[in-house]
Amino acid sequence: MLLTSELSVNYTSRKTSRKTNAIINLSALVSNYKHIAKLAPQSKTIAVIKANAYGHGAIKVAEALSQHAPALAVAFIDEALILRDAGINLPILILEGALDPEDVAIALKQNFWLMLHNTEQVDWLVNLSKKQALSYSGKLWLKVDTGMNRLGIMPNDVDSILAKLSNIQLQSLVLCTHFSNANELNNPKTLAQIKQFESINKNYLCKKSLANSAGIINWPESHGDYNRLGLALYGASPVPTINLPIKLDPVMTLQSTVIALRKLTVGESVGYGELWQAKRPSLIATIAIGYADGYPRNAKAGTPVFIKGRLVPIVGRVSMDMTTIDVTDIEQVKLGDLVELWGDNLSVEVVAKHMGSINYELLTRVSARVPKQYISR
Repeated sequence: MLLTSELSVNYTSRKTSRKTNAIINLSALVSNYKHIAKLAPQSKTIAVIKANAYGHGAIKVAEALSQHAPALAVAFIDEALILRDAGINLPILILEGALDPEDVAIALKQNFWLMLHNTEQVDWLVNLSKKQALSYSGKLWLKVDTGMNRLGIMPNDVDSILAKLSNIQLQSLVLCTHFSNANELNNPKTLAQIKQFESINKNYLCKKSLANSAGIINWPESHGDYNRLGLALYGASPVPTINLPIKLDPVMTLQSTVIALRKLTVGESVGYGELWQAKRPSLIATIAIGYADGYPRNAKAGTPVFIKGRLVPIVGRVSMDMTTIDVTDIEQVKLGDLVELWGDNLSVEVVAKHMGSINYELLTRVSARVPKQYISR
């Protein structure tokens, strides 16, 4: 059943004639959430919907999960405000915390959950509480750096930071950290991070959060009071293996159509720079998607697409609006035939590997001019 369509920029003004779109399966989204949450039944599983829900549309994803997830997480305040303006009332965790003192005031008003990862953020919070003669009432998270070396309070500074918080704030404080290598089962770094975190937390007995998607799946010992479910929610694998303990259904299917066909003789080339020449008489199809749609220009010749039940390779260089594929071995290809760039029949992991990229990047870079169609089935 088709639920709705979400377009951006000026593409909302009329029915689009180009059939390039991203099909977002909300039933698959909810199913993935439920299956992954069951891996950690003692934890509350937060749905991470930063970066426009990894390219899937934050508002629609939030609405679909509103009866299932206890809270949502985004990167920064602006992303949270978009959700509030759309009527999303679930608690929202701001993963990067306040980026200036005004953000703290906004979080106070909106009752967001704030991540604290440096002393300046703590001082902004304390100063605002003094000025307004009240204590920040939202849940506070304190990130401790156990080896990611990106964000977080150093372990030796935890005491001094906690001393600045009120008793009310301390009562609901969540201590958290972030893994650098949880996708690698044989990497000892994750276990070392877990042990370091637990040695810190035992002194405070705060609620805790360690696990991201890979942590939930690979490291049961990292399951905390809260887990932060990101990539796997969208049916993309956070680990380099197909042997996952659960089945993940792809939520996004990116597709386009054939808009032109060309017969090439041996030695003829296609596209800018003549990077590919035909080694046999070839039939080349042009499809209506390119790097302006978020399909990467650096996609190598041989990167697969799915058409008429078969995988066929990209040939030539990806253009701004078009990509060319070799359909010589496919019978009766015609204008308008549907082509899947990734989705139900071709995993985004396979495509990313051919491009020397990762599934995170491909999903989040799909551009605003690609309409999203939301289905439930």
